[in-house]
Amino acid sequence: MKRKLVVGNWKMNGDRARNRVLLDQILGGMPSGVDCAVCVPFPYLAQVNEILEGSGIALGAQDVSEFSDGAYTGDVSVAMLADWGVRFVVVGHSERRTLHHESDEVVARKTVAVLDGELTPIVCVGETLAERESGVTEQVLMRQLDALAAVLPSAVLQRVVIAYEPVWAIGTGRAATAEQVQAVLSFVRGWLARHVEAANEVRVLYGGSVKPETAEALFGLPDADGGLIGGASLDAPSFLEICRAAANTVRGA
Repeated sequence: MKRKLVVGNWKMNGDRARNRVLLDQILGGMPSGVDCAVCVPFPYLAQVNEILEGSGIALGAQDVSEFSDGAYTGDVSVAMLADWGVRFVVVGHSERRTLHHESDEVVARKTVAVLDGELTPIVCVGETLAERESGVTEQVLMRQLDALAAVLPSAVLQRVVIAYEPVWAIGTGRAATAEQVQAVLSFVRGWLARHVEAANEVRVLYGGSVKPETAEALFGLPDADGGLIGGASLDAPSFLEICRAAANTVRGA
């Protein structure tokens, strides 16, 4: 079984002093047997890149422009991210889709930009509470995923990481059940099987109020390859416990 991937998404949090303390604690306790990345706000990329150098923990960004350069004030290109050692880029997080009105097509174009820059996109997909209660979860995910397939050939799509994040379980403290999560991850895996040559090699993560006490059950699901962690990634003991849970599910496989 491939190693799990645990990605911390700091969102709009942090300062130079707190970043140093948090990362020192994480570096001091990171278990073996798990791949890890932290996605930090743009202003801290240089600082975090320096702290993580040689550690094995990858640097990630939380968003990117679909454009390579030009008159796009406030945007940050893939090349700029690569300049600071970024390896992963979160694309299409529900907060970007909702608060910044990013369409499936914009998310797909950003994914293309990341792949063209030889970085790895973590593409977020997921449904709102109203969509789940209306029974259209699969239709919503199909629409979001099909937008990727429309612009990416199979061989390139193979390089994407997919993160399922039910919008109703992000930052709310309300977690999806393991059964609900596995049902959606299985659906995503089935979609991948129809679009790429080696669907089982594509990492599919879960993100949505993952906590230390729920991590091992979630990461042990048949189609879970790790997690995209929000609030818990800002607390070193919690994040390390989640990483240990990820390592344990592989060792126990």
